[in-house]
Amino acid sequence: MRYLIGLWLLCHASLASALPDLFPDVASAYRVDIDGNPTWERKAQTRLPPASLTKLMTALLVIEQGDLTREVSISPAAARETGARIKLKAGERYLLQDLLAATLMASANDACHALADAVSGNEQDFVKLMNQRASELGMHDTHFENACGHDAKNHYSSAHDLALLAHEIIRRPQLIAFTSHIETVISSIDNKRNIRFENKNALIGRYRGAFGLKTGYTSRAGKCLIAYAKRGETTVLLVLLHGNDRWWDAVDILDVAFEQARQSH
Repeated sequence: MRYLIGLWLLCHASLASALPDLFPDVASAYRVDIDGNPTWERKAQTRLPPASLTKLMTALLVIEQGDLTREVSISPAAARETGARIKLKAGERYLLQDLLAATLMASANDACHALADAVSGNEQDFVKLMNQRASELGMHDTHFENACGHDAKNHYSSAHDLALLAHEIIRRPQLIAFTSHIETVISSIDNKRNIRFENKNALIGRYRGAFGLKTGYTSRAGKCLIAYAKRGETTVLLVLLHGNDRWWDAVDILDVAFEQARQSH
């Protein structure tokens, strides 16, 4: 996809007044913002399953509720979660901040469910908060059915809406501290068990300036990614839904975006 850099250099001037689809083959839908400004997109209003990109809304609500040093007990429902997990056990206790790290870095569904329980008492009530917050943010093509991103008939979002959510996340340095970590270890309150996990975002530690934000995958959603990178004073946000080769494509798109910013300065 490196040829796109040359393509952009030829056509960027004539496309500057629109939101061109410069990368038609990378995903079913995408959105690119440079320095907070929408720059390129493809079917950004289309409703698609967001997989674990959902967890950014869960994280936002957790950070907004306040105390991250609160102790949380793992419920049986959280311990039974399927998919990506760190094998939390019912009755174990962890700090809220450690469960947040596992949710954002390891995309752990058991940790994510435990966060929902901690804020609202159960996942069902927490999902109501998620949809209320989405409405407040203007995410009109979004509806959540669960806290973690499992496929469900009425669980959907759009590249446009997820960009809105991502900008809220970026404004929270505490969350960026989690999404930019390469690996970490958390411990249960009684210190009987330590759990080590790595960040599933392959850009972290490999792409210069990458700070997050979240990966996702399900059979329906395909490969999803929200990438955020900063070099100097320039920031680039990329949302990919149902992507193809998301890591290499993300690198190419980010490179083109930073080049656009350099050329315009």
